[in-house]
Amino acid sequence: MTATDAIVIGGGIHGCCTALHLALRGLRTIVLEKNTVGRHASGVNAGGVRQLMRHQAEVPLSIAAMDAWERLDDLLGPDLARNCEFIGSVGQIGIAESEAEMEWCHARVTQMRSLGHEFEEVIDARELRRLVPAAADICRGGIISRRDGHANPFRTTQSFRLRAEQLGVRFMERTRVTGLEQGDRCWTVVTESGVFRADILINCGGAWAWQVAEMIGEHLPRTHFASTLMVTSRMPHFIDPVVIGIDRVLSFKQTEAGTVVIGGGVLGDPDLNSETADTVADRMVVSAQTVCEFFPILRRATIVRSWAGLEALMPDVIPVIGPSQVARNLWHAFGFSGHGFQLGPIVGSVIADLVATGESAIPIAAFNPGRFSSNDMLGTTCIPDRKVSQEAGHE
Repeated sequence: MTATDAIVIGGGIHGCCTALHLALRGLRTIVLEKNTVGRHASGVNAGGVRQLMRHQAEVPLSIAAMDAWERLDDLLGPDLARNCEFIGSVGQIGIAESEAEMEWCHARVTQMRSLGHEFEEVIDARELRRLVPAAADICRGGIISRRDGHANPFRTTQSFRLRAEQLGVRFMERTRVTGLEQGDRCWTVVTESGVFRADILINCGGAWAWQVAEMIGEHLPRTHFASTLMVTSRMPHFIDPVVIGIDRVLSFKQTEAGTVVIGGGVLGDPDLNSETADTVADRMVVSAQTVCEFFPILRRATIVRSWAGLEALMPDVIPVIGPSQVARNLWHAFGFSGHGFQLGPIVGSVIADLVATGESAIPIAAFNPGRFSSNDMLGTTCIPDRKVSQEAGHE
């Protein structure tokens, strides 16, 4: 039996970041991952580092996360920070193709300004074409967050893992949790690879986090989805910002290598039990056609690969972050519903604050697990709202 101070279940970006921040506070920490670190949503999303068009409840968390992204050197060290391939301040643009969408952009910015947030602004067709000359004539303008950018999701997740390991965190891959029991003094965590004990337990289990909660009698939503991505062969450089749609499924960015990553939330077919997700050919065709309508230059592109990743989906499309409602010394951080990658570098800090002090400097009341206490919120199936869940592809 292995004893430690804290156990994190789940080796995605939020699990890795949580382990890192717990270690920074001096806690001996073990991460238990049933597959491999970054295997699912955290390693296969499109890497959008986005404040743009977020749910109002997520905005303070997103702003703090952006500060953390811009200080990755301090958190990870220069070498691991570079490994994340973070490119900031290229902007993320929600492109409007109709007058109704432009009206929505104006209403959104007005609402955000009334809340004291000024990072979003409306741009007209002229400014859009200055920023993105390849945009088609159907593009009328849109909404932009100029501070936004993108990063490499797999490398970022691994960088957080490596930094955590440097601070003494142990990562146990292919170690599936099969049982939990809380005694008077600590948690007993039974796995296929042995038994572990810890005072503190953090559930970062992603699409499988509800299963962890069920082990201690806490009933949380079970919904999940698979969002898909495609990548093209290399093309001459033609765009810097990350581009997303407002009402239509559209999302893409061009990497430094010249490839174009295309996402936007086209749904694949998930299989939670086998831990796989498949793309659906006709849906991918529609996605490709949409992208070509907005950017005709992509008609010359060749799709070289497509994939899908599994993610938890909350009925209200915002995450669960906070203490368990039924057990002591258990905290949840999951359910980011396709737009959690940018939040990764701050969520672990929030959880570490909750563990150490019981409080968070960033407002997180909207993410309380107790909001799902009514039965009609459990087991609900839903699809992310385009104006709320617009991470560039999948998280």
